[in-house]
Amino acid sequence: MEVEVWKMSECFSEHFLKNGEILYKEAFKDEEIKSGKSVYEVIRIIEGVPLFLKEHMDRFFNSTSLIGKDMIIDKKEVEENITKLIDVEGRKNGNIKIVFNYGTIQNNWYIYFLKHSYPTEEMYEQGVHTILYHGERENPNAKVINSSFREKVDEAIKNVGAYEAILVDRNGHITEGSKSNIFMVYDNKVVTSPVELVLPGITREIIISVIKEAGIDFSEEKFHYKNMDKLQGLFISGTSPKVLPIRSVDNFTFASSKNEIIRTIKSLYDKRIAEDINRKF
Repeated sequence: MEVEVWKMSECFSEHFLKNGEILYKEAFKDEEIKSGKSVYEVIRIIEGVPLFLKEHMDRFFNSTSLIGKDMIIDKKEVEENITKLIDVEGRKNGNIKIVFNYGTIQNNWYIYFLKHSYPTEEMYEQGVHTILYHGERENPNAKVINSSFREKVDEAIKNVGAYEAILVDRNGHITEGSKSNIFMVYDNKVVTSPVELVLPGITREIIISVIKEAGIDFSEEKFHYKNMDKLQGLFISGTSPKVLPIRSVDNFTFASSKNEIIRTIKSLYDKRIAEDINRKF
């Protein structure tokens, strides 16, 4: 679940849906969704298919109850309108954002395409550079995003040309990426931060599933950043990056893209994506 205080318009598509009505992006008014809070979900579209739609919908509708709100529309209507926007836009690939806005006057819902950036093949082959960022969210599971926190993290990423920032909490434990989850390989075991400390992303859940199915040793546990030099490798997971090896964290370097455990996980996750897409045809 993600709960956001809005700062700026994100509509990237020529059209968007507001309460089921197809509108041109010029009608997308930022001020309409700045008031109150918004619960949202981002879904990747591949070959015209919303990836892991059921899992996303289950989490999205659970999100409303976690913040004490009622659902604005039901799951079936959300799914039908996702398909409607895909057809109207004629887009086969991209990221769609679904928003339930609980405003001060009335509740509204929106569906639109986001501007996206996917890793290049070179990034998958060589890994990406990341940094450590000492900071934590107010409520990791609910992911209430503080715009000033986001701005500070984005500035730190931009200043060094990093792909992502790995968050470190007040106790020195690695939690998650600023926009992703983090998995690490330590002593031939895959470890990731306990679920209560992070946003339980859909990609994270599926990766854990394929790790367990493959019989790879796995644990959710706290990992101190000062033990970074003991890692065999690590990777980012998320809607856009999928399974993306990390080449470096600050001054620490890793051969993550060559690590057999990480390569196996990436292959198994890509296979799960293909299976999900094929189920829709």
